[in-house]
Amino acid sequence: MEGTTTHNGSTTLLGDVTFRIASAPTVDTSLYGLSSEQAEFFKAQTGIDDDEDLKRHILEVQAKAYQVAPYPCIRSFVFLRLNLSNLSVYEHILELGRKRPDAVLLDIGCCFGTDGRKAAADGFPAKNIIASDLFNEFLQLSHELFKTTPASYPGCFLPGDVFDPAFLSIAAPTDDVSPAPAIDLSSLKSLNPLHGRISVINAISFFHLFSEKKQFLVAKALAGLLSAQPGSVICGYHVGSLEKGIVNNSLPGSEYGLFAHSPKTWSSLWDGEVFKKGSVKVETELVEIATRDVQFFMMKWSVMRL
Repeated sequence: MEGTTTHNGSTTLLGDVTFRIASAPTVDTSLYGLSSEQAEFFKAQTGIDDDEDLKRHILEVQAKAYQVAPYPCIRSFVFLRLNLSNLSVYEHILELGRKRPDAVLLDIGCCFGTDGRKAAADGFPAKNIIASDLFNEFLQLSHELFKTTPASYPGCFLPGDVFDPAFLSIAAPTDDVSPAPAIDLSSLKSLNPLHGRISVINAISFFHLFSEKKQFLVAKALAGLLSAQPGSVICGYHVGSLEKGIVNNSLPGSEYGLFAHSPKTWSSLWDGEVFKKGSVKVETELVEIATRDVQFFMMKWSVMRL
């Protein structure tokens, strides 16, 4: 999760999204729930087999994270979802981890880095996974959530702001397909040394935090990180729309509006504006979501170098 967080009376700004708060939302434990797949994963990761003990553990971490930044996806337990593994490109990502020497996976705006943890559990080398978020507190809480330490989990945690050029500057996508020498990820202070070197970028629940202009800037910045080797991929899952524009929505206790692309405008942004036309393959899928009284669209997507 990225972007500044500010509070002003009855409004909260998360990224570029303003939440108009009628009454400050508090943690609601009734929203907690794990699918059988999620329960199996978190039990294996934490070593907690009892359902109630696992719930208590997750609620404790959630409460701490919600104090850091009151993102709706923390309140509604979206951080427990295994979104990356449900994308059609996921098996391809795991294959890159197995077959491409020193393939790097960047999980950007990752909160606790659940998707990266899942990829590591499924065989992507953990030492080549970077979990990055604006809030270092979220990255530290990842160890608490998954009951690990820097010694027991070799993944790289790299806090930073994607809009800070010292952390991530915009560079033109590279055309150099030659393999780059391995880099010690644990020595990184920013993402800039990785321009043209990352095989997989996961950007789930990320772009919809920003305005149309900033989404374009972030897309350009991430494109500069992506390896030119065919099959390198950027993917994600975020709020979409049938037609691009502001989507107004509500959650218990708050209302908000955010900018959403349509599949058509999202595809044309990547293929022709960010990358040279015809140099990438863009796939999108718009999914209608209904939760309680809220209905909206989410977009699954991937951008693959050809």
